[in-house]
Amino acid sequence: MLSRLFGTLSRDMGIDLGTANTLVYVKDKGITIDEPSVVAINTRNDQILAVGADAQKMIGKSPAHIIVSRPLVDGVISDFEVTERMLKHFIEKVHREGFSVIPRPRIVIGIPLGVTEVERKAVEDASLSAGAREVFLIEEPVAAAIGARLPIQDASGNMIVDIGGGTTEIAVISLGGVVTWKSLRMAGDKMDQDIIQYSREHFNLLLGERTAESIKKKIGSAIDLEEPLEAKIRGRDLITGLPKEVSVNSNQIREAITRSLRTIIEGIKSTIENTPPELVSDIYSRGIVLSGGGALLRGLDKIISHETKIPVHITDDPLTAVVRGTGIVLEDLENLKDVLSPSTKEDTLTN
Repeated sequence: MLSRLFGTLSRDMGIDLGTANTLVYVKDKGITIDEPSVVAINTRNDQILAVGADAQKMIGKSPAHIIVSRPLVDGVISDFEVTERMLKHFIEKVHREGFSVIPRPRIVIGIPLGVTEVERKAVEDASLSAGAREVFLIEEPVAAAIGARLPIQDASGNMIVDIGGGTTEIAVISLGGVVTWKSLRMAGDKMDQDIIQYSREHFNLLLGERTAESIKKKIGSAIDLEEPLEAKIRGRDLITGLPKEVSVNSNQIREAITRSLRTIIEGIKSTIENTPPELVSDIYSRGIVLSGGGALLRGLDKIISHETKIPVHITDDPLTAVVRGTGIVLEDLENLKDVLSPSTKEDTLTN
């Protein structure tokens, strides 16, 4: 009874709990939080120093007693306690301007395809421990498809490729459910690691993760560009140990990430091969839809279209497609409850 009372004063939330970024949609308000999934903790007093963008600035720059943690790896929770504290921080941030003393919101939260029962339960338990009174799970490509306004409840094939930080989710959806799918632990973070490795092998230069990500966004491409882009990168010379700056171009960055791109393209082809012919016909006429931060890589839509012989479209604002989908479900839970994943709890919370 008390929980229901607190619930009426709380703001229900849709959350895209990503490896790289966490986005929060608040009912009737829209997307209010878009921050890196990073937490900085002072181990001397076990206090959280910073969450999100402020914590990200500390990566690679903190003293021994400050741990800067990314509590999600490949789209799943790797550090339960830190994830719980991060979610609690975001819930409190959303309710800071309201009148709720103890916020108890309902939460719709995205999970990758193919996660284990234990991983699903970890997401539910972390959300409940952070203050949610009720948790609904939705598969991320389904949420992305809803956010992209695809007619997923129709008897027709819709193919979505959601390229995030830790995972690439490939799914064919029809009648509100996933028909064929593939989840790859290969996405934006792996491309950053590819760039770090390439720089080490070709320039004897050690880069940080943020530098690699920055150069990927700045000049990265999946295809040959008519005029190659150039940029400078700075790191530590592996031979002298001193600072070093080198110039790189988009062709070199493409060479660095080619293997990861090939894996994603092969995953898309494999999913199409396992899709019923009637749905493949729909996909051929409607095209493949890309979402997630990886969709912003220059020319990625063109190379996928060339390899699959199917039109490829990038959804509007691909970075927010999943959280927009959770928001749409949140606003109309009664009519869209069929697209949600089953709870790991035997008795759904209704208090």
